[in-house]
Amino acid sequence: MKKTNLIQLAGAIVFGLLALNVQAGNIRISMSSYSDNTRPWLEALAREYEKSNPGDTVKVEVGSWENTQQKLQAEIVSNNPPDLAHVTTRWVADFVSDDLVEPVDNYANAAFKSRFIPAFLEAGKINGKLYALPIAASVRAMFYNKELLGKAGFPDGPKTWDDVIAAAKKIKTGGAYGYGIQGKDLDTDTYFYYALWSMGGEVLDANNKAAFNSPAGVKAATLYKSMIDQGLSEPGVAGNTRYDLHNLFKQGRLGMVISLPPLVKEIAKDAPQLKYGITGVPNGGKDITFGVTDSIMVFKASKNKETAQKFLNFMFSKSARLKFDQGEGFMPVTHEVANDPVFKDDPVLSRFVALLPNARFAPLVSGWEDSAQAVTNALQAIYQGKAEPKAALDKAAAEANTKLNKK
Repeated sequence: MKKTNLIQLAGAIVFGLLALNVQAGNIRISMSSYSDNTRPWLEALAREYEKSNPGDTVKVEVGSWENTQQKLQAEIVSNNPPDLAHVTTRWVADFVSDDLVEPVDNYANAAFKSRFIPAFLEAGKINGKLYALPIAASVRAMFYNKELLGKAGFPDGPKTWDDVIAAAKKIKTGGAYGYGIQGKDLDTDTYFYYALWSMGGEVLDANNKAAFNSPAGVKAATLYKSMIDQGLSEPGVAGNTRYDLHNLFKQGRLGMVISLPPLVKEIAKDAPQLKYGITGVPNGGKDITFGVTDSIMVFKASKNKETAQKFLNFMFSKSARLKFDQGEGFMPVTHEVANDPVFKDDPVLSRFVALLPNARFAPLVSGWEDSAQAVTNALQAIYQGKAEPKAALDKAAAEANTKLNKK
């Protein structure tokens, strides 16, 4: 046999072995925990998948949100990222900017993508190209303590920011806290955007430059600072996370807090006797809410993209999604689950679904996480009385503009 034929044969064998490895290969999935249900759900899903796909193995890694970004960055630097990574969608743009993410069209066909509710699928698009799939979704709403708000004269919850202030003043006289303001960790900036957007402001302008320091932004930050100064919020705002606010609300010590659907599950588990209601984000001139997706993406460095896609197909089956959404308390991201009676006829979920038409999403641009951190730093300075709202937001905007759209 000619040497060239031997080389061709050897190449064919190698290609065949590689193809075999892709079809029956190992993949690693990194996921952040939402609750005590997250790891058991993912572990069970992985083992069920392996039984249905002999030869494939799925290594599961579940950690905390606080460490996820740092962990992924360290793995990228060492050229060892997971095959599938679960991230908050607002991180995706930076990964795409660094050319680390496999476009969804490279491993998923139209039939697979048609499973998803379009509004949530759009959240993973950058410049018209889809890079990430929605694994969890929610919109934010105002939770209110019915007993406290009833005594304050707002039995159906607040409708405007003026209502929030009026109710909080009366709640304060009874020894409880009025309105919960987050001041620490992921989503601190989001709590500011609720007021900003409702007052007609924008986070970024049409050129993706900072706009949160507009008059509306200053008004929103001033509103929160005034509530803190009057004792209408919980004490120590700059040190409180979302989970601190949840705990205060479940204890019946907080009248109002804006949060996401999983709080419903928390209340059912930890404070089943608590009487509460759900209404929209207070109106400051506009009806808005914050729409959120967390995403799952495939790294370009994955050696088994076909296996990863097979697992994604399994992960987004109706039975798997029902277990996940019910266990975590999230809104469905696929049509099949949304149309299931478990969700379609749910009186609580329907309150969140009704808010979807007015949902705003975090900007999906590179450098956004650094910009969001600049906003958070400014808010902490404002809340602690270390800076005035306009000066702090102007400083954050200048810093953000050095980060936005930069690789």
